[in-house]
Amino acid sequence: MRERYPCVYIMASGRHGTIYIGVTSDLMARIHQHREGLIEGFTKRHGVRRLVFYEMHGTMEAAITREKQLKAWKRDWKIALIEKENPFWEDWAVRLDFPPQS
Repeated sequence: MRERYPCVYIMASGRHGTIYIGVTSDLMARIHQHREGLIEGFTKRHGVRRLVFYEMHGTMEAAITREKQLKAWKRDWKIALIEKENPFWEDWAVRLDFPPQS
């Protein structure tokens, strides 16, 4: 079984597109679910399939607290956070050995 690591992540539909903030203990599985449209709802409806930011946390409680903090931020602050680490909104899933999206 794969080890689990608490993580907050941001997915986007494209550069400056629709943003989704989530929390998971299995980032690889969650990326797969988003990319394949396996999760019904917001991300599937809006084509949110690009991993543009993530950060690991020591506990799930810490990750959930951070997720709530980020969700409360203004959109401009979220964009600034993404662009500080990922200025071109590249799909970081590729860095995690996922194939590039078409």
